[in-house]
Amino acid sequence: MKNNRVKKNTNRNKPGKKLAIGLVILLLIAGWLYWGNNSIETTHHTYQHEAIPDSFDGYTIVQVSDLHNKEYNGRLTSEVQEQDPDLIVVTGDQVDRNRTNIEVAVKALEELVDIAPVYFVSGNHEIASQQYDTLAEELDNIGVINLDNETAVITENGEELGMIGIEDPLLMLLDDVEEAGSAELYLEGVINELIEEVNTDFVLLLSHRVELFDVYKETEVDLALTGHAHGGQIRLPFTDGLYAPSQGFFPEVTSGVTEENGTTMIASRGLGNSIFPFRINNRPELVVITLRSGGE
Repeated sequence: MKNNRVKKNTNRNKPGKKLAIGLVILLLIAGWLYWGNNSIETTHHTYQHEAIPDSFDGYTIVQVSDLHNKEYNGRLTSEVQEQDPDLIVVTGDQVDRNRTNIEVAVKALEELVDIAPVYFVSGNHEIASQQYDTLAEELDNIGVINLDNETAVITENGEELGMIGIEDPLLMLLDDVEEAGSAELYLEGVINELIEEVNTDFVLLLSHRVELFDVYKETEVDLALTGHAHGGQIRLPFTDGLYAPSQGFFPEVTSGVTEENGTTMIASRGLGNSIFPFRINNRPELVVITLRSGGE
C-alpha cells in the first residue's frame, strides 16, 4: 500500500511574514526619526577667559536657536529651567517664513522670561517672513530684550560683562554695503562700533550666522554665540553635516566650538527644522555655556 502524504504549502505564509517584518522595520525607522527630531540634546560648554570678572565665575548662559515655530509643549521650558540659567539668549529664527506663527513664537519665549532674562537677535527667517516688526513688538511686550545692533551691560556685584548683538544681514542696506566696500567690512564696522559703545573688558556677541566667523575673528569679540546651520541637517560619519544654509553642501562649520585670533565661536545645531523636515543623527540641541574667570 502506498503511503501518500499531503505536503504543507510552506510558501503560503511567506508573504504575510515579509509584510510583518516590513511593518516592524518601518515602525522602527519612524520611531527613530521621531526621537531624533523631538528629543532635545543638551550640550554643555565651559568657557574660560582672563577678562571674565570673578563675579561671573560659574555664570550660566542657555542658548536657544533656530526654533522655527516648533512646539515642544513645555519640554523645552522644563529643560531650560533644569539648567538654572542666569541668562537666556535667542540667536534667531524663532519663526519660520514658510509657516510663520507669531503666537507660537511668543509663547515659547514668554515661558522662558519667567526663568531668567532673555535677549534676542533676529535671523533670516524673521526678516523673510515680513512679520518681523510684529514679532519684535510682541517680544518687547513680554519682556524679551531685542539686541539687534544694540548693546547691554550685565552687572554682578559691581563687575560688568558686555554683550552686543547684530541684526541679520538680510536687513543690510545696499548703500551701506557699497560705502563700506563689502558686506563683510560693513558688518565688521557695525560690530566694532558696538564694542566701542559697550566699553567693557569682555564682550559677548549674539549673532544668527555661523558662516560669518571670519568677520567676528577680525574684531575684539571674545565669545560669539551663533546658529543658522542646523548642524548640517544630516550628519554622517566624518562629516559636519551634509548641507547648511548659506554654506551649501559639506559645510565647514555647523556646530560646536571654533577658535581663532582670540575669538571663540559656539554654534548651536538649533531646535527646529525648516525646508527639510528631518534631522538625521542630529538631535535638536540646547546649548549651555558656563563662564569661568581667570586664564587657563
